[in-house]
Amino acid sequence: MDPSQNEITQEIAAVAARLVVDEGLEYAAAKRRAVKQLGLPARTPLPDNTVLDAAVREDIAVFCPDTQATELLALRELALVWMDRLQAFRPHVGGAVWHGIATRHSDIYMQLFCDDPKAPEWTLLDHRVEYHPGTVNGWRGEPVEALTLRVRCEALAQWVLVHLMVHDHDDLRGALKPDPQGRKPRGDAAALRRLMAGEVSA
Repeated sequence: MDPSQNEITQEIAAVAARLVVDEGLEYAAAKRRAVKQLGLPARTPLPDNTVLDAAVREDIAVFCPDTQATELLALRELALVWMDRLQAFRPHVGGAVWHGIATRHSDIYMQLFCDDPKAPEWTLLDHRVEYHPGTVNGWRGEPVEALTLRVRCEALAQWVLVHLMVHDHDDLRGALKPDPQGRKPRGDAAALRRLMAGEVSA
């Protein structure tokens, strides 16, 4: 990569990082909007997720380390509440909440693994939990059923969206393969609690 292209890539990453932190955008959407905001051609090469992840962590460290830590903890505790409620479906949390870069603008993304794909819906209906059904792309690019809940986070005094992606039970093994950076892409409730305990002790 030539120096000028590297400079553009870093600029895109910095703008995209701000959108991730300030608006809770997902990485792909943040990169596309950053290109548009910078007035660059639509075909401009985008920074990869490793570069953007570093930019997001730098943005948090510079602009909001204290508030972000508090907001992340609130979202992780809320995620644990719902993971405990849905434990029959082997819930695993991923995204910004799992990777430690969530802010009050972030949604909670959770994968469920079950033999009957309709079982989570019946459970929500039985407990009179309102949800919005939809479809998203899974980690292999395949369409996955998603149930979106709007739940109250008292610690943040606001509503938060929780997205439940429903997978087949046998998909669990593939869900835990490390990402290109060697990190676990998601974890169950026990793993999230260990992660939180480790960060507190550190």
